[in-house]
Amino acid sequence: MPSGPTILHVDMDAFYASIEVRDDPSLAGLPVCVGGAAERRGVIAAASYPARAFGIHSAMSSARARELCSTLVLVPPDFDKYTRVSREIMAIFQRYTPLVEPLSLDEAFLDVEGSERLFGDATAIGKHIKDDILRETGLVASIGIASSKFLAKLASDLDKPDGFRVILPGEERAVLDPLPVSKIFGVGPRTAKRLEALGVRTVADLASRERGEVLREFGASGAWIHDLAHGIDTRRVNPRREEKSHGLERTFAQDLTNREDLRLILYEFCEELSFDLRSRGLRGRTVTLKARYWNFRTITRSKTLEVPINVGKRIYAVARELLEKVPEGPLRLLGVQISSLSDVRAPVQTALFRPAEAERPEAQEGRLLRASEALDKLRKRYGRGTMVPASLLGRSKLAEDPDRREPKRP
Repeated sequence: MPSGPTILHVDMDAFYASIEVRDDPSLAGLPVCVGGAAERRGVIAAASYPARAFGIHSAMSSARARELCSTLVLVPPDFDKYTRVSREIMAIFQRYTPLVEPLSLDEAFLDVEGSERLFGDATAIGKHIKDDILRETGLVASIGIASSKFLAKLASDLDKPDGFRVILPGEERAVLDPLPVSKIFGVGPRTAKRLEALGVRTVADLASRERGEVLREFGASGAWIHDLAHGIDTRRVNPRREEKSHGLERTFAQDLTNREDLRLILYEFCEELSFDLRSRGLRGRTVTLKARYWNFRTITRSKTLEVPINVGKRIYAVARELLEKVPEGPLRLLGVQISSLSDVRAPVQTALFRPAEAERPEAQEGRLLRASEALDKLRKRYGRGTMVPASLLGRSKLAEDPDRREPKRP
């Protein structure tokens, strides 16, 4: 039996910004942000800690960040580089345990219960991992260790940056009670306001309420947040959690009305998205188009297919159909997402009574997929811009102001 808590939450500090500072030491100590250009309505993807001292945070507009800090250093994102570094870090985790549950490029849960005989207890393993990451990547991680996922994630955030916190059995109340109720996973701004109206401001306030009272007020989510307020979280680390969706979107420098320009941008998105899906061994059935107008009115249109796809031309055919259903008008943002994802190795049910081989849709699909996979090999070896459809030659939209939506997980 383990002698103490065995769940680790590892969270990289200001991941994207830290990579850029590592690769350009002249940026050390400066307010550095990764994001799109302010004049193109860019959004901050990551802020270094010196930048956060000015009140800058992720998801803030780059223009607002500039207002808060006139000396801000804004670096365009390089997601290929961030993904490579993420793989290096995940490989370090795998040395210590196979039970690794990635949450995003820069954070993961680990369960080291079966590794203690080899590497020592969870605290020793956490220190090894922290040292390995710094030595091999030059980056700093914050690590929380506890008996549950909720407490481990909470612990990793308590002493950031460069944090290392262990919550031992019996210490839960001392750690939880003084915290604002917004620290409970699942308590967003709206729920926090409702709780505050009930006189609940701290975790201790929530924990002191009767479970039935919270359940009546908030339904099933009330039971969840009440359990967390008592440090109860029975979720296990799951290394095989399925990705829910994958997508790309962009806020334009100027509102766009020209439908042909929008179609080309959409085609570019679909090609990039399909490359990412194939790289992950995934395909999806539901394509969703997102459009935001000049006045911030946002609409979405979706279509679910009978057979999952991961070929750019197929995704674009559906996305273009959805675009035609969007009323014309100046758009400030366009995005496409594919969901209902499945492993490419999963069997696909085709029609029982199929036409002749030359007429079968899956035959044409197979040819498109083989051609796409051949191009993938060139892109992986020489870079994504090596091979692009002729209609996209000379375009650099994705390089200007990309906003990748990382896979959604349950």
